[in-house]
Amino acid sequence: QVQLVESGGGLVQAGGSLRLSCAASGRTFTIYAMGWFRQAPGKEREFVATTIRNNDLTYYVDSVKGRFTISRDNALNTVYLQMNSMKPEDTAVYYCAAAERLGRLGIRRRETYDYWGRGTQVTVSS
Repeated sequence: QVQLVESGGGLVQAGGSLRLSCAASGRTFTIYAMGWFRQAPGKEREFVATTIRNNDLTYYVDSVKGRFTISRDNALNTVYLQMNSMKPEDTAVYYCAAAERLGRLGIRRRETYDYWGRGTQVTVSS
């Protein structure tokens, strides 16, 4: 099993920045990818960004490209999401997720991920 704990959420004004962290513990050697999803009220949980553990590949949803950056520290088993130029539509609960394999559905699908954190609230005021 892998446990994920997010931190760093909060309230920020439009145009501002926040940095989320996700620390993994347990059987971390099984992790293939770690990433972030978000869920706004009344909406489906959507993919935001992910990073593959053993190479430099990263993936983003189009709406955050150029504004958000995902990074990782393998020694600390921690993934970060730096969010800049934030918009009110970024308001959501952000969830960290970890996948043990790519799977046939692809790395942007929530079904690919085996472990989830409890989420951290991010609110962007206009």
